[in-house]
Amino acid sequence: MAWEFFSIIGTIAFAISGAITAMEEEYDLFGVYILGIVTAFGGGAIRNLLIGLPVTTLWGQDMMFQIAIAAITIFFLFPHRLIQHWHRWGNFTDAIGLSAFAIQGALYAVKLDMPISAVVVAAVLTGSGGGIIRDLLARRQPLVLRDEIYGVWAALAGLIIGLQQFSGDIFLYVLFGVITVLRILSYMKKWRLPLRKLNRA
Repeated sequence: MAWEFFSIIGTIAFAISGAITAMEEEYDLFGVYILGIVTAFGGGAIRNLLIGLPVTTLWGQDMMFQIAIAAITIFFLFPHRLIQHWHRWGNFTDAIGLSAFAIQGALYAVKLDMPISAVVVAAVLTGSGGGIIRDLLARRQPLVLRDEIYGVWAALAGLIIGLQQFSGDIFLYVLFGVITVLRILSYMKKWRLPLRKLNRA
């Protein structure tokens, strides 16, 4: 039950996040669909590559592709007044996608009996991989590489799941809520990781 929930929520959230970015960059309808799909499935593709699974396993997710396309279509057709605060929408859906896919990626690695380090990496890559591809295609600096706290929350989710001290769907739903809230708070409160700049010669 939890696996399906996080797959659907993550897919919808990141598909809309990609669509928002495409609309910000004034891409046409085809570009909106492409960026939405890439954002929704990019993290899973990167994860599969690094843990040795064929990327082609993604093509077996017919229902998820249909959900992503439906989410992008519905959002594209929203009245302008409902999406005028697009920047806030984008950060909210990105936080949901990060949390859902980080947990899903960690669960995937645990299911394959991978070490805790691999579980953390799987969480980070699944949670932020689609966003990285989205930002690169939109010619933006990826969120996960900024001083703004982003990937740390995915790593935290992976670490907690990798320790396997807690189990059950209720625990996963609570963790999803906590990671989502932490990501939103880090954006709203402008929490930052330490940053050190080097002077250019």
